[in-house]
Amino acid sequence: MTTTQFTIRPARENDAFAIALAHVDARRVAMPWLPVLHTFEDAVRFFGDFVIPNQIVLVAELEEGVVGFIAIEGAWVEHLYVAPARQGFGIGNALLQKAKELRPDGLMLWTFERNHRARSFYEQRGFVAIEFSDGSLNEERTPDVRYHWNPANSVSRG
Repeated sequence: MTTTQFTIRPARENDAFAIALAHVDARRVAMPWLPVLHTFEDAVRFFGDFVIPNQIVLVAELEEGVVGFIAIEGAWVEHLYVAPARQGFGIGNALLQKAKELRPDGLMLWTFERNHRARSFYEQRGFVAIEFSDGSLNEERTPDVRYHWNPANSVSRG
């Protein structure tokens, strides 16, 4: 596939299954070292009962359905995942750009320290690492990095 035509729209309640699928698959492929603490059914419930109703959630959709999503709460990007087979086609970048438009004063997020691909993705788009944690405050107990995007200081290449 050389081009991917996708649309971005607000998530609907019935997107929880597809969102959970993108989330679980992307984590499994990108971070095989990360402990798996919840079942797939738990993830569907979490996205359906908590994330979609309480956060701004945008999905990227292809003809086959939802292939990625971003969830924002306040100035925080809580989730940004794209199905592994659909990565590299600009979907994550487009979702993050929508978040920047929604939060023009800046964004923050956490990502795992060992997730070098995500860290590079964010850094290429103007995010700066501002805090490193030993992971004691996250559910996985895995070291992570807090990033900040300040549009006043940002030079984005993506």
